Amino acid sequence: MTEETWDVVIVGAGLSGLSAAQTLRKRNGKLRILILEGKDRVGGRTVTQELPAAHGIDRWDMGGQWVGSTQTYVMDLIQEFGLEVYTQYTTGKKVHHVGGPHAKVRTSSTSIPALSTLVLLDLSQLVWKIDRLSSTVSVEDPMKTPNAQELDSMTLHSYIEKHAWTEEMKEEMGVCSRVVFGMEPNQMSFLYFIMYAAAAGGVLCLLESTPGSAQEFRVKTLDCTAALCPQGGTQQLSERLAQQIGRESVRLGQAVTAIWQDAERAKVMTATHSYLCRAVIVTCPPHLAAKIHYQPALPIQREHLTQNMPVGHLMKFVITYQMAFWREKGYSGEIVARPSAECPLSVTFDGTSPSGSAALVGFISGVQAYNWSSRELSERRDAVILSLVKYLGEEAASYIHYEEKDPLGRHGDGHQVVWLHGWGNSVRSEGSP
Repeated sequence: MTEETWDVVIVGAGLSGLSAAQTLRKRNGKLRILILEGKDRVGGRTVTQELPAAHGIDRWDMGGQWVGSTQTYVMDLIQEFGLEVYTQYTTGKKVHHVGGPHAKVRTSSTSIPALSTLVLLDLSQLVWKIDRLSSTVSVEDPMKTPNAQELDSMTLHSYIEKHAWTEEMKEEMGVCSRVVFGMEPNQMSFLYFIMYAAAAGGVLCLLESTPGSAQEFRVKTLDCTAALCPQGGTQQLSERLAQQIGRESVRLGQAVTAIWQDAERAKVMTATHSYLCRAVIVTCPPHLAAKIHYQPALPIQREHLTQNMPVGHLMKFVITYQMAFWREKGYSGEIVARPSAECPLSVTFDGTSPSGSAALVGFISGVQAYNWSSRELSERRDAVILSLVKYLGEEAASYIHYEEKDPLGRHGDGHQVVWLHGWGNSVRSEGSP
């Protein structure tokens, strides 16, 4: 096993790891920094892929895709690299179907769904209570929040059960939890939830596509050389950071297996290499960081957190079309649904590219992602398409390409794909010709 010496070793070449390296370089350009990444690419949870589309081949984000004006650090990075954003398409009717398969399908042209007066009042009072608590949260150190222990001892589910008046509102919050976190409300600390809301600027900012909200913008793919930004989309940020830091400082396919530390130095080990350094920064997600063997062991509080922090499960799909038929019919492309045995999706949005390639993007999330991930890809695809037909019309059955990514799936980096050559391949709804 070969051994090298560095000043700092960073575990993970996602936005956190690469940004950490950039910050250190700006403070001290003489530091020898190495970034180790287990995957064969940089970007972490951001990954952009070429897909067949109406105008040939176009690019879509199969990982994280939205940025908002309140996310000041990432917006500064976008500006620094001279990239552009464009507004998420929201014009037209939004579909809202909560309450089970036989509940009424509602549509609305505003960001607030067409709920009954009682449920709207319930929504208003619940959001007010949560936002009031969020305003007391210390985002930098949540445990300094007043009554932090009490808030951390309850789940989002237990808080909703106590403070929501209507069953429909409780169900709405379940949908919100799945869409934002990929988790059920009973899996999440209420303190974590209000900390997350505080960082976003409020509960509704997490859910909406309005100015200042989490789904406000998407990152354009600019014309550029393949060496500079081969992927486009949000992955451009990681590609640009890697270029700025220096590709020679990034090692791909080097999953860290162990970190040993004494009073003078640390040793970081992969299957084939060993690296000595003065400091280590671990930026990979908690469930991956937990797989690393640490010597000495991490503090018991950290171990407890890692063992009790479930991984959100969000399966993402992108479906390309010959044209954005939903726009022609007066729909925005946004669907919010309670997943069921027949309907796997939780939410969809218009995913049309900046160049005009029509697409819908959506998610299968939470317990529904767990249930549907064990099924065959073709079964999931057909169920998604039939659900879109139900909400948007028969045109949804005639798609060009269906692609999905399950980050917790069985297939490598999470990509699963159905490639349909040419126009006219379709899945028909029951009873159609």
